[in-house]
Amino acid sequence: MDDGFLMEVCVDSVESAVNAERGGAGRIELCAGLVEGGTTPSMGLLQVVKQCVRVPVFVMIRPRGGDFLYSDREVEVMKADIRLAKLHGADGLVFGALTEDGRIDTELCTALLAVCRPLPVTFHRAFDMVHDPLVALETLISLGFERVLTSGCDSSALEGLSLIKRLAEQVMSCARCVTSDLFPPGGGITERNLQRILEGSTASEFHCSARSARDSGMKFRNPNVAMGASFSAPEYSIKVADVAKVRTLNAIAKNIL
Repeated sequence: MDDGFLMEVCVDSVESAVNAERGGAGRIELCAGLVEGGTTPSMGLLQVVKQCVRVPVFVMIRPRGGDFLYSDREVEVMKADIRLAKLHGADGLVFGALTEDGRIDTELCTALLAVCRPLPVTFHRAFDMVHDPLVALETLISLGFERVLTSGCDSSALEGLSLIKRLAEQVMSCARCVTSDLFPPGGGITERNLQRILEGSTASEFHCSARSARDSGMKFRNPNVAMGASFSAPEYSIKVADVAKVRTLNAIAKNIL
């Protein structure tokens, strides 16, 4: 954080990881399934990304899309993925788990944190689905998460800005906290709203995807077949982190912080 801020870019491909670093990202969150909000990437993807970038790579641990209430077998998958991610060079890990009544699953989080250590861990946007965010904050601090990614429990970080500010104030007043960067805003951050979000939240970290669509190189195309559900991304348009967008977001943050 030589410039007084850190931009984390979530990516789902080697190309996006390289572009994020070229644009000035200070950390990468590596995922699959960004359409579903991010799921666990393949270990092959992690291996190759680690060969291609020098910035820290935090790996998403989320066995499926949907809610954050996990079965015993899903928990075993998560533990196995954590061990593999550590083996293949992850610099940090990202996960979240809730109880059926919308509270932090302290028992499961404690068990997963034990498998993650000594790597730093981010509690992801499962936080935005909690019943009481202020109580959840205290729980996560006590558990020892290094940071919590949040949109302020709203559709975007801009919409949830007032809650993000309240959470940051609560963190600053907490004697157990050694940093004010526990709550980097994330969700819907663009060049148009980053300044308002950073000024309103007083954050010195933020999380974004900074993606643009590019056309597929395929010349033959079958318009009658789709590889996923009707709401999935089209096969012949690929979204990747955009170097120019990452650089622009970096420049905006530098001018503010």
